[in-house]
Parts: sequence; structure tokens; C-alpha cells
Amino acid sequence: MPELDWSDLRHALAVADAGTLAAAARQLGVNASTVLRRIDALEARLGTRLFDRGRNGYAPTEAGRFVVAQARRMADQADAVERQVAGRDRALTGLLRVATAFVLMDHLLPAPLAAFARDYPGIEVEVVENASLVDLARRAGDASAPLASREADVALRLSPQVAENLFGRQLGPAPCRVYALRGAPELPQSPQPLATLLRDAPWVAFERDNRSRVYDRWMQRHLASARVRVRVDIFNAAAAMLRTGIGVGVLPVFMEPRYPELVAVSDPIPELAVPVWMLTHPDLRGTARVRAFMQHVGDAVAARLAGAA
Repeated sequence: MPELDWSDLRHALAVADAGTLAAAARQLGVNASTVLRRIDALEARLGTRLFDRGRNGYAPTEAGRFVVAQARRMADQADAVERQVAGRDRALTGLLRVATAFVLMDHLLPAPLAAFARDYPGIEVEVVENASLVDLARRAGDASAPLASREADVALRLSPQVAENLFGRQLGPAPCRVYALRGAPELPQSPQPLATLLRDAPWVAFERDNRSRVYDRWMQRHLASARVRVRVDIFNAAAAMLRTGIGVGVLPVFMEPRYPELVAVSDPIPELAVPVWMLTHPDLRGTARVRAFMQHVGDAVAARLAGAA
């Protein structure tokens, strides 16, 4: 049998994960005809059909499932090799990709990131604002792409818990309070019992059907009978609406310095004191630029959180 081409296996893995040629092509950064040609070549080389073609897309056959499982192991091993090689990098140079949420980038990261960039001019930091925790152990899209295409080297996250296989630390809690526009005649202007606010005040809330965050689930439980005037999707949008005086809403305390026109009208809410984490993959913890970033930026963010609390 002719020697298998890893690139063909990679295309088969993408089709199995994506379900269609078009989706696999987008994931790999090629066109659908290239994916089809690779799958046809692999099936011809192995002498068996790997996918059943149906109206709803491509479904692996029994042989296809075996091939995809082997290809996935190969991709994982390739990822591990690249991480371990990167972990031996001692140079304070190169690209460092950081994944975070918009609210953290907007309110906690700018000054620490600027200070880090001045102190380490050889390191290029690329920030990807992403509300979900990326899989730091795998690359995005092309599993055979170089290290530079990894989704993230470091993640800064607001999350009650994180995967046990990641390395990092809690930088501190991010408590939340209810805020209102200062001086708004129809809104409370001093801390009130939460039950009173839920009963009497108009609210700015998050999307009705989103359950992915602690804040979403809290609002669904507590605001079911409340008077909700506007719903938004992120904290920055909530702050923008609170500044109009349309209602009260929940914000992390670390946002206060940016919005002096808002006043806290509740005590910190214990259920919403979500920690901020700085994380990396264990194989990358020894990389000089990762270690420097996690120490310097991590310490600076931790100090800002402590000051806000």
C-alpha cells in the first residue's frame, strides 16, 4: 500500500468534525473542492469508503471512524511536540497570544499590557477577545499548522472554575454590585436590600435565553418576576444602558473607575464574586515569554482587583 499522506488524514479529521465539505474547508482555510479531492485520494489509497455522503452531510463509516480516531491521536501528538518544544524556549522574544473576555480587556488589561510591552519590546502580544475559554492544548483549524496559529498561549478569564489540566492561578475575586445612574430621580441612590431592588426597581438584564455564564443564570433565577426594561449581552453594553438612567443593573466592581456617574445601590452579591484566572498549558509554563507575562501582567491585574475590592 502506498504511504499515507498526513495532509489527507488531516482533511478527513476536519470533515468528521465539521460534518460537511464546506465547513471543513472553512476550518482548514482551503476550498471545498480541495477537501473533496483529498478525501477521494485517501479512500482510493485505502481501498475503502470512509464517509457516507448524505443530504445532511458526511458521516464516517466504520472504517472512517477508525481512521479519524487514529488521525486525532496523531494531531494530539503533534500538538504535544510543539508545546514541549515551545516550553523549552528561553528567549524573551516572539509572539504571545492572549485570549480574554472583552470586559477584562477593556477595564483590567490596558495599563498592565502597555507596561509589559514597554518592558519586553521583543515580545509581540496579540490579544484575542473571546468570551469562552479556549482549549489551550489544541490549535485552531489546521492541526498541522505552526505554533503561531495556536488559539492562545495564555488565557485571562472570569470563571468560577477551570479545567484541571491547565496551569495558572487566581488573580483575585471580581465582586459585583447593582448600580444606577447617579442623581436619577426614579432610581435608588444608596445601597438597598437586594430583595427591594428586585421587587421595585426597573432592570437592565442580560439575554433571556443565555445560560453560559454565572451572571446569566443568576439573572434568570432572580429577575423572573422583575421589571426588565432592556436586555443586552455583555457588561460594557449594560454599563452604557445604565448611564441613560433606564434602570439598575449588575456590574463587576472593577468597572467603577470608568463610570463615576454610576452609584452602587447594593452590597456585593456573594453568588457573583467570580474569580479572575490567568492560565496556560503545563507544557508552555516554562516558556520565557509566557512566564514573564504571567508574572508581570498577572501581578499587575491582581493588584488592580485588590484595589477595586
